[in-house]
Amino acid sequence: MKQQEAIHLIEKGVPHFGVPQLWADLGCGNGVFTTALAHILPSGSHIYAVDRTVQYLPKLMGEHVSVSFIMADLEQPDFDFSNLNGILMANSFHYMKDKRLLIVTLEKYMSLDKKFVIVEYDTEIANQWVPYPIGFVRLKQLFETCGYSKISKLGEQQSIFGDGNMYAALIEKTI
Repeated sequence: MKQQEAIHLIEKGVPHFGVPQLWADLGCGNGVFTTALAHILPSGSHIYAVDRTVQYLPKLMGEHVSVSFIMADLEQPDFDFSNLNGILMANSFHYMKDKRLLIVTLEKYMSLDKKFVIVEYDTEIANQWVPYPIGFVRLKQLFETCGYSKISKLGEQQSIFGDGNMYAALIEKTI
């Protein structure tokens, strides 16, 4: 995916003005969406880029957004950060078998207002690259069972693999 396409897909779900923010990009891979997030966030923000394999990402991206890489397994999250303004999971949620447990576990790392931006394939058909798929309808149902009431589709884009659409969703819970 090209950088501008990634930005366009998630930008409506990420506040890009005001005070600096603290985000985590879980399953960051080579950093396509980390870079997109950094270009949207206000200056002075910070992103924890997390992946199970070593990634070499710039320590500064976008408009003076700092980035820290953490090597960790999302199936056993034990992070040394807290009070996140948001969590981005772009093409990583479909690797999680127990998605509900992951959501509940990740909430402890977030501020009182919880925000997820999820990018996924809009399918329920598993394959070797998407072992536990979750289309938008089922994603919405899952987050509703976890107490989230604001769930919206930010946008869609044709998959580069030609097998359907990808979607971006904003999920919020305010306490």
